[in-house]
Order: sequence, then structure tokens, then C-alpha cells
Amino acid sequence: MDLDYIIQIEDLYFRYKDGTVALQGLSLFIEGGKKVALLGPNGAGKSTLLLHLNAIHLPQRGRVRVAGREISRSTERWVRSRVGMVFQDPDDQLFSTTVKEDVAFGPRNLGLSPAEVEERVEVALAAVGMLAYRDRAPYHLSYGQKKRVAIAGVLAMEPDIIVMDEPMAFLDPAGQEAVRAILDRLHKEGKTLVIATHDVDFAASWAEDTIIMKGGRVLAQGGPEILLEPQLVREAGLRLPRVAEVFLGLLPANMKLPRDVSDARRILRSLIDNGWGAG
Repeated sequence: MDLDYIIQIEDLYFRYKDGTVALQGLSLFIEGGKKVALLGPNGAGKSTLLLHLNAIHLPQRGRVRVAGREISRSTERWVRSRVGMVFQDPDDQLFSTTVKEDVAFGPRNLGLSPAEVEERVEVALAAVGMLAYRDRAPYHLSYGQKKRVAIAGVLAMEPDIIVMDEPMAFLDPAGQEAVRAILDRLHKEGKTLVIATHDVDFAASWAEDTIIMKGGRVLAQGGPEILLEPQLVREAGLRLPRVAEVFLGLLPANMKLPRDVSDARRILRSLIDNGWGAG
């Protein structure tokens, strides 16, 4: 296999104890340092896939490799030091009496010295804008603040890969912007980011690589432009980005639909400059 791929999944199957089949021969490859959006309808297997990336679930059949190492019972501790996971509900991750203690939990389990733990906690909380809240009880925080503390807990582990399940869910616009700024900063630091989301608009404007799942398999993988294919997004149970829906059926055949507002402005300028609507 090509080790340029930091995540390599081949023919992965997973069935829950109640008989629910979540993954059915899923295969995908992710390059290091990429911003990856994982989309699909409810029940597509997105969350189950993420849980395989840091060995919360182990493959029942097929293979999962991270940085060239196959994930198994013998490597699960190692992979959790390389892959950090942020759950959809921050209350699933926050359980200590103070924010500082929550963020320190992971580094302490790595066997770091108290001074190293303290430094990682300070750096991680500063990175998400929550340093001033370090002595607060997590249950006194807003939902968006809890999300940022959950992200800080992962950052304190200093993983190479960060996976997040619906990081924008239930956040107000300011909270979404705060999380997006954190994601962009992590990408500049060279982290590989894998984000499961239902937010087509976010995925289209943010991702470098897009994976669409359905029925426990990969339906399509490519650049964010695949989210502009009406037939594909309908098959996936998704929708076009809102800004693309506005332009659908209005553009000349040689022009692509816009992915985001910036794209739409560029298209409108081009059309106006070429006399669109004149006469």
C-alpha cells in the first residue's frame, strides 16, 4: 500500500450485537494533512467508521491501517495516541469537576510528568479560547463552550489525526465560526482532519476531500465538487449546497455551480462583466 495515505481501510465490515449491519465492505484511503468531510444519510455508517479510526471498534472483517500500522487489540493503545476523537455530544467526553481536570485526563494517561501535563492543558485551552475557564465546572458552560473544551481535551493528546462527529451540530452561528476557526488552525499545523457532518454547505466550502457514504459503503469520494452533482446527492439522500440550488438551471452549460458564497460572487461578477441580463 502507498504510505502517502495516512488512513487506509479495505473491505471493512461491522455488525452490532443487536444484528444491525453498519459497515458492508467499506474501502477508502485518506492522505495525510487533508481536510476530509464524511457525509451520508442517517444509518450510513459514518459514526461507526469514525469509531474504528481510534480503535473504539475493532474490525470484525477487513483491515484498518493508520500511518502504516494495522489496527488490532495489540495496537489500540498506540492508535489512540495518534488519533483523537471528538464525539458529537460533548457531555460524552466531559466528566471531571473542572475544565482543567478534563483536559488533563488524556495526557496523564500517557504517563507524562505533571509539568508536561500542565503545559499541554494550558496550550490546548488557549488554542480553543477557553483558558480563562480552566477552573470552571464543565456543567456550568454553554453547549458551544463544552464543544471547545472537548476539542481541547483531544488537542492536549497532540494527535496527528483528529476525527469529529458532527462538530457543528446544535451550535449557533458564532459557535460554528469558532469551531471552524479551530479546524482551520489545526489544518495549518498539518493535522489530518476527518469530519462527519450532515452540513452540506460546510462540507462544500471547507473540505479538500469529500467522502459520501450510503448503506455502510462508500458511494463516492472526490473533491468537494462532487457535492454539486444533483443525481449523486439525491442518491445519497443529501441536497445540493444552498448557494448551488439558487443557480441550478440558470447558468450557461459551460459554467459550474458554485460551492460557496465566494464562488457565487465570482460567477456573478463574470456574468455581469459579460453582459448577463443586459438588453
